[in-house]
Amino acid sequence: MTKVMQVAQGSFKLNRYPLNKKESLRAWDAADEYLLNYCNENFTAEKSLKILIVNDSFGALTLPLSAGHDVSLWSDSCLTEKGVSENFIANSADHSRYTFVKSTDLAVATFDLVLLKVPKSHAFLEHQLYTLLSVINENSRIISAGMSKNIHSSTLEYFESIIGETKTSLAYKKARLIFTATQRLDLTKKTPYPKTYRFDGFDYRITNHANVFSREKLDIGTRFFLEHIPAAEKYKSIVDLGCGNGLIGLAAAEKNPQASLDFADESFMAVASAKKNFSASSLANHSRFYAMDCLYELAEDSADLVLNNPPFHQQHATGDAVAWRMFIDAKRVLRKGGELWVIGNRHLSYQSKLKKLFKHCELIAANKKFVILKSVKSD
Repeated sequence: MTKVMQVAQGSFKLNRYPLNKKESLRAWDAADEYLLNYCNENFTAEKSLKILIVNDSFGALTLPLSAGHDVSLWSDSCLTEKGVSENFIANSADHSRYTFVKSTDLAVATFDLVLLKVPKSHAFLEHQLYTLLSVINENSRIISAGMSKNIHSSTLEYFESIIGETKTSLAYKKARLIFTATQRLDLTKKTPYPKTYRFDGFDYRITNHANVFSREKLDIGTRFFLEHIPAAEKYKSIVDLGCGNGLIGLAAAEKNPQASLDFADESFMAVASAKKNFSASSLANHSRFYAMDCLYELAEDSADLVLNNPPFHQQHATGDAVAWRMFIDAKRVLRKGGELWVIGNRHLSYQSKLKKLFKHCELIAANKKFVILKSVKSD
């Protein structure tokens, strides 16, 4: 159900993306409202500001501010790219009023104003702040926003150490603004990302961009999945769905040299990491890489095996909606007899969802925390 955000700039119909008829969460939060109200009170007299908006998930900032300013939206999610576009259409707004910039593609420029929604990952925040040094000067203004529960002293330390003196606002509906001075910028500072590691028990050196899950060590879920990656001549086409840095797909390619590999993730940084890691390996499998919503760009009945370690959060929101959509799209893409292998925390009860969708679900392996499940497409 479409919800309406009412702020000083006007009323805007906003949906979360992907669309879900049963969606109970709004496409904006109190931090968005706080930031928009502050902009209205302090920048109304300034016309055609060059504004960089960072981590605006569904356009709550981009849509209201694009009317009178030159706005660029910098994001790591192809879902954001699609969601903002859909919300512009829903409000009959002109798409040409803003520019979408992938997380890996920020060009050198100078912005008058940077508005940043604090991301969940500290590593991602660190990378973004270092990167901002290339697009601001001492006259630029940086204002960040987030819910108070997500802003910690360690969060503020990143702003202080990378950009400059930082202070916070009073709370508004459990949200806060962060103001960071730009008068003493050290332009010699560089982002430490991407980083490269060699994980214990894995033959490849792995490069991870800042917003990729499990950046510095092999998480226990992936390690468990790697121990059970299937191998068979029948797997001619394999998909690593939600690929992250591509470790699962690399293992599948190594065990199935006859197979072609598709790597898919909604994160531009994840796809860039997976592509880098596959290119650096000695594997000869044919491979393709997609930043896309689930498996949107893959044809029906085109895969023999889908491997999936689904996330159970979207930004700061948690739940199994993302996993459910992944399972549905995996079934669409699988050929008859094709297999979906899933790893998940035991408490998430993916078995019931897979049984509902595929009519059956086989337990492949389990430990105290994780289960590995297999479902076969029979129709």
